[in-house]
Amino acid sequence: MAHKKNLAIEDPLPSVLEDNEAELDKENPQLGEQGSSQTEVGVRGPKDQRSRPGRSMRDEESEEEEKESVTSDEQSDTDLELRGEEEAYDLTGKTCYMKACEKLHVVPAFHFLQHIENSKLAMMHRGLGPQGTKALAVPLVTNTSILQLNLRDNWMEGMGGAAIAKMLKENCYITEVDLSDNNIGDHGARAISSMLKENSALVSLHLSGNHITDQSAEYLGPALTTNSTLQRLDLSYNALGERAGQTLGSSLSENTGLRSLSLAWNCIGGRGAVMLANGLGVNVFLRTVDLSFNGFGREGAVALGHALKENNVLEELNVSNNRIPAEGAIRLAVGLKANKTIKFLNIGRNPILSAGCCAILQSVQENSNSAMETLDFSDIAVNQDFEDLYTAVKELFPVLKVKHGGWNLGTFSQGKSRTVLL
Repeated sequence: MAHKKNLAIEDPLPSVLEDNEAELDKENPQLGEQGSSQTEVGVRGPKDQRSRPGRSMRDEESEEEEKESVTSDEQSDTDLELRGEEEAYDLTGKTCYMKACEKLHVVPAFHFLQHIENSKLAMMHRGLGPQGTKALAVPLVTNTSILQLNLRDNWMEGMGGAAIAKMLKENCYITEVDLSDNNIGDHGARAISSMLKENSALVSLHLSGNHITDQSAEYLGPALTTNSTLQRLDLSYNALGERAGQTLGSSLSENTGLRSLSLAWNCIGGRGAVMLANGLGVNVFLRTVDLSFNGFGREGAVALGHALKENNVLEELNVSNNRIPAEGAIRLAVGLKANKTIKFLNIGRNPILSAGCCAILQSVQENSNSAMETLDFSDIAVNQDFEDLYTAVKELFPVLKVKHGGWNLGTFSQGKSRTVLL
């Protein structure tokens, strides 16, 4: 029975445990011999004690056979009972998990055992580490209860990220996964990319804050081209740069699944920003895109203007904190004149000045089919020209909300954020 339980652990995810099995063999090379010796001693003792004077050999043999028969029946019944209990218990994966923890020398997570049959498992900030994550992945291979898995901030590193990726190749029930802030790096990102080519169940994936660099771009790009079921992808707070922008831009032009994409807080600029914008221009599925805190600059803003002219699907766009100058905002506004779907635009905290704000607001005014509901110019001071313009625009779009950094006039304190209902 012990042999069967070991197989139950090793078969679903052999690569998770194989390294530790070798270590265990090195640490206990004579474990099997010791067990055999102890068994022989235990069996020999009772037999010797039954041989005593005053009894015939036939009586002793008869009594011994009777006891052995009873003992055999009892053991048989016990084995059946235990086998039934263990099989029923193993359906939850708890026994499998405990064995994995034992082999990997990690302390079992009680929270996991307590919620292993729930539809949502949230284990943030638990300090699982690479080994603890590997142990967790073993029972999840065959788990059919958990649909949402949140393992944020467990420092699983590349090894743990690869274990989760391998598990997701087999598990077809989990639809939402959050692996943010786990330092999975490029090693984990490559494993995740490979998984995305095979997994057809995952709908939402968060990889924020994982030190993923441009080295992963060549793997992430093809994965997004192949996968058509993933709808929400968060790659924010990583180290993706120009090369990643080029690769992701090319893949977005062919992707048919994503509805929401976050690349905030990366280093995408230059040619990467231009190609990413071009990819957005021809994508007909994305609804929400967050590109804040990158380096799009003038060239990226110009490319976004062309994209907005072509794209009539995108509804929310965040390009705040992208070093976009006034000229870039004016060129972006040209695309807004023809766009019919954008409802929310955040271009705040860019040096576009009041002139850039006016250009964007004017593009809404001149677009009778505009769907714009919110314009965010946070921390950008506006002047009298902007005030006159919004007075005129409010008659056409009475529900439009405009947020800016305050009025550049003597009667108002400059720099305070204000929201105006137009």
